[in-house]
Amino acid sequence: MLRARRPHPALRATLPLEGEGLRRGLARAGRRAYDGGMETVVDIAAIRAAMEDWYNRCARNLPWRQRRDPYAIWISEVMLQQTRVATVTGYYRRFLQRFPTAEALAAAPLSAVLKAWEGMGYYSRARNLHAAARKLAADFGGKLPADVASLRSLPGVGPYTAAAVASIAFGLDEAVVDGNVARVLARVFLIRRNVKLPAVHRRLVELAGSLVPPGKAGMMNQALMDLGATVCTPRGPRCDDCPLRRFCLALAAGCQNDLPVKPPRKTTPHYDVAVGVVVKAGRVLIDLRKPEGLLGGLWEFPGGKRGAGESLEHAVVREVREEVGIEVEPTALLAVVRHAYTHFRITMHAYECRHMSGRARPIACDAVKWVHLSRLDDYAFPKANHKVIAALRERRG
Repeated sequence: MLRARRPHPALRATLPLEGEGLRRGLARAGRRAYDGGMETVVDIAAIRAAMEDWYNRCARNLPWRQRRDPYAIWISEVMLQQTRVATVTGYYRRFLQRFPTAEALAAAPLSAVLKAWEGMGYYSRARNLHAAARKLAADFGGKLPADVASLRSLPGVGPYTAAAVASIAFGLDEAVVDGNVARVLARVFLIRRNVKLPAVHRRLVELAGSLVPPGKAGMMNQALMDLGATVCTPRGPRCDDCPLRRFCLALAAGCQNDLPVKPPRKTTPHYDVAVGVVVKAGRVLIDLRKPEGLLGGLWEFPGGKRGAGESLEHAVVREVREEVGIEVEPTALLAVVRHAYTHFRITMHAYECRHMSGRARPIACDAVKWVHLSRLDDYAFPKANHKVIAALRERRG
Protein backbone atom coordinates (compact mmCIF):
# COMPACT_ATOMS: atom_id res chain seq x y z
CA MET A 1 0.00 0.00 0.00
CA LEU A 2 1.35 3.43 -0.92
CA ARG A 3 0.48 6.48 1.06
CA ALA A 4 1.75 10.05 1.23
CA ARG A 5 3.23 11.42 4.44
CA ARG A 6 2.70 15.01 5.48
CA PRO A 7 4.05 17.63 5.74
CA HIS A 8 7.02 16.30 3.76
CA PRO A 9 5.85 14.20 0.78
CA ALA A 10 7.31 10.72 0.92
CA LEU A 11 6.72 7.34 -0.56
CA ARG A 12 6.31 4.47 1.88
CA ALA A 13 6.55 1.04 0.22
CA THR A 14 6.62 -2.28 2.04
CA LEU A 15 8.75 -4.91 0.31
CA PRO A 16 10.13 -8.28 1.46
CA LEU A 17 13.75 -8.64 2.45
CA GLU A 18 15.55 -11.36 0.52
CA GLY A 19 18.91 -12.50 1.82
CA GLU A 20 21.62 -11.16 4.07
CA GLY A 21 23.25 -9.26 1.20
CA LEU A 22 20.12 -7.20 0.79
CA ARG A 23 19.96 -6.57 4.56
CA ARG A 24 23.53 -5.24 4.55
CA GLY A 25 22.89 -3.16 1.46
CA LEU A 26 19.83 -1.59 2.97
CA ALA A 27 21.68 -0.89 6.18
CA ARG A 28 24.35 0.95 4.23
CA ALA A 29 21.61 2.90 2.47
CA GLY A 30 20.02 3.89 5.77
CA ARG A 31 16.80 1.91 5.30
CA ARG A 32 14.90 0.41 8.23
CA ALA A 33 14.02 -3.26 8.55
CA TYR A 34 11.11 -4.58 10.61
CA ASP A 35 9.93 -8.14 11.36
CA GLY A 36 11.42 -9.79 8.30
CA GLY A 37 10.10 -7.05 6.04
CA MET A 38 11.32 -3.65 5.07
CA GLU A 39 9.83 -0.22 5.34
CA THR A 40 11.46 2.17 2.89
CA VAL A 41 11.01 5.88 3.17
CA VAL A 42 12.00 7.75 0.02
CA ASP A 43 11.75 11.50 -0.31
CA ILE A 44 9.57 12.08 -3.36
CA ALA A 45 10.45 15.76 -3.48
CA ALA A 46 14.14 14.87 -3.67
CA ILE A 47 13.55 12.35 -6.48
CA ARG A 48 11.50 14.86 -8.43
CA ALA A 49 14.16 17.54 -8.02
CA ALA A 50 16.97 15.16 -9.02
CA MET A 51 15.10 14.00 -12.11
CA GLU A 52 14.16 17.51 -13.23
CA ASP A 53 17.72 18.75 -12.79
CA TRP A 54 19.10 15.75 -14.71
CA TYR A 55 16.55 16.11 -17.50
CA ASN A 56 17.28 19.81 -17.92
CA ARG A 57 20.95 18.93 -18.41
CA CYS A 58 20.79 15.59 -20.23
CA ALA A 59 17.51 15.35 -22.15
CA ARG A 60 17.89 13.82 -25.59
CA ASN A 61 17.50 16.23 -28.49
CA LEU A 62 14.70 14.52 -30.39
CA PRO A 63 12.72 16.07 -33.26
CA TRP A 64 9.31 15.45 -31.69
CA ARG A 65 10.39 17.42 -28.64
CA GLN A 66 10.78 20.52 -30.78
CA ARG A 67 7.04 20.60 -31.48
CA ARG A 68 4.05 21.18 -29.23
CA ASP A 69 1.48 20.07 -31.79
CA PRO A 70 -0.53 17.22 -30.19
CA TYR A 71 -0.87 15.52 -33.59
CA ALA A 72 2.90 15.39 -34.06
CA ILE A 73 3.40 14.14 -30.51
CA TRP A 74 0.82 11.40 -31.08
CA ILE A 75 2.55 10.29 -34.29
CA SER A 76 5.90 10.05 -32.47
CA GLU A 77 4.46 8.03 -29.60
CA VAL A 78 2.91 5.50 -31.97
CA MET A 79 6.10 5.21 -34.01
CA LEU A 80 8.22 4.71 -30.91
CA GLN A 81 6.26 1.61 -29.92
CA GLN A 82 8.49 -1.37 -30.76
CA THR A 83 10.88 0.76 -32.84
CA ARG A 84 14.23 2.31 -31.93
CA VAL A 85 14.63 6.08 -31.71
CA ALA A 86 17.36 6.07 -34.38
CA THR A 87 15.01 4.35 -36.83
CA VAL A 88 11.98 6.49 -36.00
CA THR A 89 13.71 9.86 -36.54
CA GLY A 90 13.83 9.69 -40.34
CA TYR A 91 10.39 8.11 -40.67
CA TYR A 92 8.90 10.73 -38.37
CA ARG A 93 10.15 13.67 -40.45
CA ARG A 94 9.05 12.12 -43.74
CA PHE A 95 5.66 11.09 -42.39
CA LEU A 96 4.84 14.59 -41.13
CA GLN A 97 5.95 16.09 -44.43
CA ARG A 98 3.58 13.72 -46.24
CA PHE A 99 0.74 13.95 -43.67
CA PRO A 100 1.18 17.24 -41.75
CA THR A 101 -2.25 17.13 -40.07
CA ALA A 102 -4.83 14.61 -38.95
CA GLU A 103 -7.06 15.82 -41.78
CA ALA A 104 -4.33 15.11 -44.34
CA LEU A 105 -3.79 11.65 -42.88
CA ALA A 106 -7.52 10.92 -42.89
CA ALA A 107 -7.89 12.02 -46.51
CA ALA A 108 -5.03 9.81 -47.75
CA PRO A 109 -5.66 6.27 -49.00
CA LEU A 110 -4.46 3.53 -46.67
CA SER A 111 -2.03 2.37 -49.35
CA ALA A 112 -0.20 5.70 -49.17
CA VAL A 113 0.01 5.50 -45.38
CA LEU A 114 1.40 1.97 -45.52
CA LYS A 115 3.93 3.03 -48.15
CA ALA A 116 5.13 5.86 -45.88
CA TRP A 117 5.39 3.33 -43.03
CA GLU A 118 7.16 0.71 -45.17
CA GLY A 119 10.15 -0.88 -43.44
CA MET A 120 9.27 0.16 -39.90
CA GLY A 121 7.24 -2.97 -39.17
CA TYR A 122 4.26 -3.57 -36.90
CA TYR A 123 1.96 -2.29 -39.63
CA SER A 124 -1.14 -2.47 -37.48
CA ARG A 125 0.14 0.81 -36.02
CA ALA A 126 -0.17 2.48 -39.43
CA ARG A 127 -3.61 1.01 -40.05
CA ASN A 128 -4.78 2.18 -36.63
CA LEU A 129 -3.30 5.65 -37.16
CA HIS A 130 -5.23 5.96 -40.40
CA ALA A 131 -8.47 4.77 -38.78
CA ALA A 132 -7.93 7.06 -35.80
CA ALA A 133 -7.27 10.06 -38.07
CA ARG A 134 -10.59 9.40 -39.81
CA LYS A 135 -12.34 9.27 -36.43
CA LEU A 136 -10.66 12.55 -35.46
CA ALA A 137 -11.86 14.15 -38.68
CA ALA A 138 -15.40 12.82 -38.20
CA ASP A 139 -15.88 13.28 -34.46
CA PHE A 140 -13.32 15.76 -33.12
CA GLY A 141 -12.93 18.40 -35.81
CA GLY A 142 -9.58 16.97 -36.88
CA LYS A 143 -7.97 17.70 -33.50
CA LEU A 144 -6.76 15.34 -30.81
CA PRO A 145 -9.00 15.51 -27.73
CA ALA A 146 -7.39 16.73 -24.51
CA ASP A 147 -8.74 14.08 -22.17
CA VAL A 148 -7.71 10.48 -21.58
CA ALA A 149 -11.13 8.92 -22.09
CA SER A 150 -11.54 10.46 -25.54
CA LEU A 151 -7.98 9.59 -26.51
CA ARG A 152 -8.68 5.98 -25.50
CA SER A 153 -11.63 5.93 -27.88
CA LEU A 154 -9.30 6.23 -30.87
CA PRO A 155 -8.28 3.02 -32.68
CA GLY A 156 -4.92 1.74 -31.49
CA VAL A 157 -4.68 4.11 -28.50
CA GLY A 158 -4.20 2.13 -25.30
CA PRO A 159 -3.45 3.25 -21.74
CA TYR A 160 0.22 4.02 -22.39
CA THR A 161 -0.27 6.09 -25.55
CA ALA A 162 -3.22 7.97 -24.06
CA ALA A 163 -1.24 8.85 -20.94
CA ALA A 164 1.84 9.84 -22.94
CA VAL A 165 -0.09 12.17 -25.26
CA ALA A 166 -2.19 13.57 -22.39
CA SER A 167 0.89 14.40 -20.32
CA ILE A 168 3.28 15.61 -23.03
CA ALA A 169 0.84 17.37 -25.35
CA PHE A 170 -1.76 18.63 -22.87
CA GLY A 171 0.07 18.81 -19.53
CA LEU A 172 -2.26 16.41 -17.73
CA ASP A 173 -0.98 14.63 -14.62
CA GLU A 174 -0.79 11.16 -16.19
CA ALA A 175 2.08 8.74 -15.57
CA VAL A 176 3.41 6.34 -18.20
CA VAL A 177 5.21 3.04 -17.85
CA ASP A 178 7.02 1.70 -20.90
CA GLY A 179 9.92 -0.75 -20.88
CA ASN A 180 12.46 1.90 -19.93
CA VAL A 181 10.36 3.30 -17.10
CA ALA A 182 9.54 -0.19 -15.80
CA ARG A 183 13.26 -0.99 -15.61
CA VAL A 184 14.06 2.20 -13.68
CA LEU A 185 11.22 1.66 -11.21
CA ALA A 186 11.98 -2.04 -10.71
CA ARG A 187 15.54 -1.16 -9.77
CA VAL A 188 14.89 1.94 -7.68
CA PHE A 189 12.12 0.24 -5.68
CA LEU A 190 13.56 -3.28 -5.81
CA ILE A 191 10.62 -4.96 -7.51
CA ARG A 192 11.63 -8.62 -7.63
CA ARG A 193 8.55 -9.94 -9.39
CA ASN A 194 7.92 -10.39 -13.09
CA VAL A 195 7.19 -6.89 -14.44
CA LYS A 196 4.98 -8.36 -17.16
CA LEU A 197 2.42 -9.61 -14.64
CA PRO A 198 -0.72 -7.40 -14.61
CA ALA A 199 -0.61 -6.88 -10.83
CA VAL A 200 3.04 -5.88 -10.95
CA HIS A 201 2.43 -3.54 -13.88
CA ARG A 202 -0.35 -1.87 -11.91
CA ARG A 203 2.09 -1.43 -9.04
CA LEU A 204 4.61 0.19 -11.38
CA VAL A 205 1.97 2.57 -12.71
CA GLU A 206 1.09 3.46 -9.12
CA LEU A 207 4.75 4.12 -8.32
CA ALA A 208 5.21 6.21 -11.47
CA GLY A 209 2.10 8.21 -10.60
CA SER A 210 3.45 8.97 -7.14
CA LEU A 211 6.56 10.51 -8.70
CA VAL A 212 4.74 12.85 -11.09
CA PRO A 213 5.06 16.50 -10.01
CA PRO A 214 1.72 18.31 -10.41
CA GLY A 215 1.74 20.10 -13.75
CA LYS A 216 5.00 18.47 -14.87
CA ALA A 217 4.00 14.95 -15.81
CA GLY A 218 5.32 15.34 -19.35
CA MET A 219 8.74 16.29 -18.03
CA MET A 220 8.89 13.43 -15.55
CA ASN A 221 7.63 10.84 -18.01
CA GLN A 222 10.19 11.84 -20.62
CA ALA A 223 12.93 12.06 -17.99
CA LEU A 224 12.27 8.52 -16.77
CA MET A 225 12.16 7.23 -20.35
CA ASP A 226 15.46 8.96 -21.15
CA LEU A 227 17.05 7.65 -17.97
CA GLY A 228 16.12 4.09 -18.86
CA ALA A 229 17.28 4.50 -22.46
CA THR A 230 20.65 6.11 -21.75
CA VAL A 231 21.76 5.35 -18.16
CA CYS A 232 19.64 2.66 -16.50
CA THR A 233 20.11 0.37 -19.48
CA PRO A 234 19.22 -3.35 -19.62
CA ARG A 235 22.86 -4.42 -19.45
CA GLY A 236 25.72 -2.54 -17.81
CA PRO A 237 23.74 0.33 -16.26
CA ARG A 238 25.88 3.42 -15.63
CA CYS A 239 24.97 3.73 -11.97
CA ASP A 240 27.70 6.30 -11.23
CA ASP A 241 25.99 8.70 -13.65
CA CYS A 242 22.46 8.09 -12.40
CA PRO A 243 20.61 10.94 -10.66
CA LEU A 244 18.71 8.32 -8.59
CA ARG A 245 21.73 6.35 -7.37
CA ARG A 246 21.28 7.46 -3.75
CA PHE A 247 17.66 6.31 -3.79
CA CYS A 248 18.14 3.04 -5.65
CA LEU A 249 17.46 -0.03 -3.52
CA ALA A 250 18.78 -2.41 -6.17
CA LEU A 251 22.09 -0.55 -6.28
CA ALA A 252 22.27 -0.63 -2.49
CA ALA A 253 21.68 -4.38 -2.59
CA GLY A 254 24.10 -4.91 -5.47
CA CYS A 255 21.49 -6.59 -7.65
CA GLN A 256 20.77 -3.91 -10.25
CA ASN A 257 21.95 -6.18 -13.09
CA ASP A 258 19.38 -8.82 -12.09
CA LEU A 259 16.38 -6.54 -12.48
CA PRO A 260 13.81 -6.23 -13.85
CA VAL A 261 12.53 -9.79 -13.62
CA LYS A 262 10.95 -10.94 -16.88
CA PRO A 263 9.35 -14.21 -17.93
CA PRO A 264 11.72 -16.77 -19.47
CA ARG A 265 11.94 -16.53 -23.22
CA LYS A 266 9.93 -19.05 -25.15
CA THR A 267 11.43 -21.04 -27.97
CA THR A 268 10.85 -19.10 -31.18
CA PRO A 269 9.23 -21.24 -33.87
CA HIS A 270 10.71 -21.30 -37.37
CA TYR A 271 8.89 -21.78 -40.66
CA ASP A 272 10.08 -22.39 -44.21
CA VAL A 273 8.13 -20.22 -46.63
CA ALA A 274 8.02 -20.68 -50.41
CA VAL A 275 6.97 -17.80 -52.67
CA GLY A 276 6.58 -17.57 -56.42
CA VAL A 277 7.99 -14.69 -58.43
CA VAL A 278 5.89 -15.12 -61.56
CA VAL A 279 7.21 -13.04 -64.47
CA LYS A 280 5.35 -12.69 -67.77
CA ALA A 281 5.95 -10.19 -70.57
CA GLY A 282 8.15 -8.03 -68.35
CA ARG A 283 5.62 -7.87 -65.55
CA VAL A 284 5.59 -9.63 -62.17
CA LEU A 285 2.57 -10.89 -60.27
CA ILE A 286 1.90 -9.46 -56.80
CA ASP A 287 -1.04 -9.79 -54.44
CA LEU A 288 -2.51 -7.71 -51.64
CA ARG A 289 -2.71 -9.25 -48.18
CA LYS A 290 -6.06 -9.08 -46.42
CA PRO A 291 -6.30 -6.06 -44.08
CA GLU A 292 -6.57 -8.04 -40.85
CA GLY A 293 -3.65 -9.86 -39.28
CA LEU A 294 0.11 -9.78 -39.78
CA LEU A 295 1.29 -7.44 -42.56
CA GLY A 296 -2.31 -6.65 -43.46
CA GLY A 297 -2.73 -4.29 -46.41
CA LEU A 298 0.76 -4.87 -47.82
CA TRP A 299 1.64 -6.30 -51.22
CA GLU A 300 3.70 -9.47 -51.58
CA PHE A 301 4.66 -12.29 -53.89
CA PRO A 302 2.16 -15.16 -53.60
CA GLY A 303 3.27 -18.02 -51.39
CA GLY A 304 3.15 -19.43 -47.90
CA LYS A 305 4.41 -22.02 -45.42
CA ARG A 306 5.80 -25.34 -46.54
CA GLY A 307 3.76 -28.27 -45.28
CA ALA A 308 5.16 -31.21 -43.35
CA GLY A 309 7.14 -33.50 -45.67
CA GLU A 310 6.55 -31.18 -48.63
CA SER A 311 9.30 -30.07 -50.98
CA LEU A 312 9.79 -26.34 -51.44
CA GLU A 313 9.07 -26.61 -55.17
CA HIS A 314 5.78 -28.38 -54.49
CA ALA A 315 4.93 -25.85 -51.78
CA VAL A 316 5.36 -22.88 -54.10
CA VAL A 317 3.17 -24.47 -56.79
CA ARG A 318 0.45 -25.30 -54.25
CA GLU A 319 0.57 -21.94 -52.46
CA VAL A 320 0.40 -19.91 -55.68
CA ARG A 321 -2.58 -21.98 -56.85
CA GLU A 322 -4.39 -21.58 -53.52
CA GLU A 323 -3.67 -17.87 -53.27
CA VAL A 324 -4.17 -16.53 -56.81
CA GLY A 325 -5.56 -19.49 -58.79
CA ILE A 326 -2.88 -20.08 -61.43
CA GLU A 327 -0.58 -22.96 -62.26
CA VAL A 328 3.14 -22.22 -62.25
CA GLU A 329 6.39 -24.06 -62.79
CA PRO A 330 9.42 -23.11 -60.65
CA THR A 331 12.42 -22.49 -62.90
CA ALA A 332 15.11 -21.20 -60.55
CA LEU A 333 15.74 -20.39 -56.90
CA LEU A 334 15.97 -16.62 -56.92
CA ALA A 335 16.73 -15.77 -53.28
CA VAL A 336 16.77 -17.15 -49.76
CA VAL A 337 15.81 -14.57 -47.14
CA ARG A 338 15.88 -15.05 -43.37
CA HIS A 339 13.67 -12.77 -41.33
CA ALA A 340 12.50 -12.55 -37.73
CA TYR A 341 9.10 -11.37 -36.58
CA THR A 342 8.02 -10.83 -32.99
CA HIS A 343 6.95 -14.38 -32.24
CA PHE A 344 8.48 -16.47 -35.02
CA ARG A 345 11.22 -16.65 -37.65
CA ILE A 346 11.03 -17.55 -41.32
CA THR A 347 13.34 -18.59 -44.11
CA MET A 348 11.77 -17.38 -47.34
CA HIS A 349 12.67 -19.33 -50.48
CA ALA A 350 11.75 -17.24 -53.52
CA TYR A 351 11.45 -19.12 -56.81
CA GLU A 352 11.27 -17.51 -60.19
CA CYS A 353 8.29 -19.20 -61.86
CA ARG A 354 6.82 -19.66 -65.32
CA HIS A 355 3.09 -19.03 -65.71
CA MET A 356 1.62 -22.24 -67.12
CA SER A 357 -2.15 -21.70 -67.09
CA GLY A 358 -5.06 -19.95 -65.42
CA ARG A 359 -6.05 -16.34 -64.80
CA ALA A 360 -4.71 -14.67 -61.68
CA ARG A 361 -7.51 -13.69 -59.32
CA PRO A 362 -7.79 -12.96 -55.57
CA ILE A 363 -8.66 -16.16 -53.71
CA ALA A 364 -6.76 -15.97 -50.40
CA CYS A 365 -5.88 -12.29 -50.83
CA ASP A 366 -7.65 -9.00 -51.50
CA ALA A 367 -6.32 -8.14 -54.98
CA VAL A 368 -3.81 -9.19 -57.63
CA LYS A 369 -1.79 -7.11 -60.09
CA TRP A 370 0.71 -7.67 -62.88
CA VAL A 371 3.25 -4.88 -62.33
CA HIS A 372 6.26 -3.87 -64.39
CA LEU A 373 9.49 -4.41 -62.48
CA SER A 374 10.27 -0.68 -62.61
CA ARG A 375 6.98 0.12 -60.83
CA LEU A 376 7.34 -2.19 -57.83
CA ASP A 377 8.58 0.72 -55.71
CA ASP A 378 5.10 2.25 -55.96
CA TYR A 379 3.74 -0.49 -53.69
CA ALA A 380 4.29 -1.15 -49.98
CA PHE A 381 5.96 -4.53 -49.37
CA PRO A 382 7.10 -6.32 -46.20
CA LYS A 383 10.80 -5.99 -45.54
CA ALA A 384 11.69 -9.56 -46.54
CA ASN A 385 10.15 -9.00 -49.98
CA HIS A 386 12.49 -6.11 -50.68
CA LYS A 387 15.43 -8.50 -50.76
CA VAL A 388 13.58 -10.64 -53.27
CA ILE A 389 12.89 -7.56 -55.41
CA ALA A 390 16.58 -6.65 -55.29
CA ALA A 391 17.56 -10.16 -56.38
CA LEU A 392 15.04 -10.08 -59.22
CA ARG A 393 16.33 -6.73 -60.48
CA GLU A 394 19.91 -7.96 -60.33
CA ARG A 395 19.04 -11.06 -62.35
CA ARG A 396 16.96 -9.16 -64.89
CA GLY A 397 19.50 -6.36 -65.20
